[in-house]
Amino acid sequence: MTKDSVSEIAFIGLGSNLGDPKGNVYDALGHIGRLQHVDIIATSSFYNSAPIGIVDQPSFVNAVCKVSVNIGPDALLRHLLNIENLFGRVRTIRNGPRIIDLDVLLFGEMRYTSADICIPHPRMFERTFVLKPLLEIAPEIISSKNFILSNANELLDDDSVTRL
Repeated sequence: MTKDSVSEIAFIGLGSNLGDPKGNVYDALGHIGRLQHVDIIATSSFYNSAPIGIVDQPSFVNAVCKVSVNIGPDALLRHLLNIENLFGRVRTIRNGPRIIDLDVLLFGEMRYTSADICIPHPRMFERTFVLKPLLEIAPEIISSKNFILSNANELLDDDSVTRL
């Protein structure tokens, strides 16, 4: 995509469980909102979720934002990784504690894989902490021709993820 190209709709997942998780997610949204070529259209409520994998860590605060972008998915990911770096994110243990985690979940109807990114996010349809905030701001995703969720009701009934 170029500067003059048509905008695309993307969804970004946010999560934190270190320091002030709610403040971290809120501050990360502020950084995303200040990115060139990115406009926040909607932000979900914040959700509290139990950790997955390594359960001996604090609960997470999660949210999803819907953005309009006129850059490609790789460039968007680079911007998000820069924001993570500003927060001091260090990647050590998969599914471990983190000050902030920013993921490109969806980018239009695109299916795309590069060395650094896979769209749609490969595990998003298995994660209630992603689906609840995503479907709050984009309920049409549940019936999208490219993203049919056969187990949506089961995931949405999961009470380990609650709105704050």
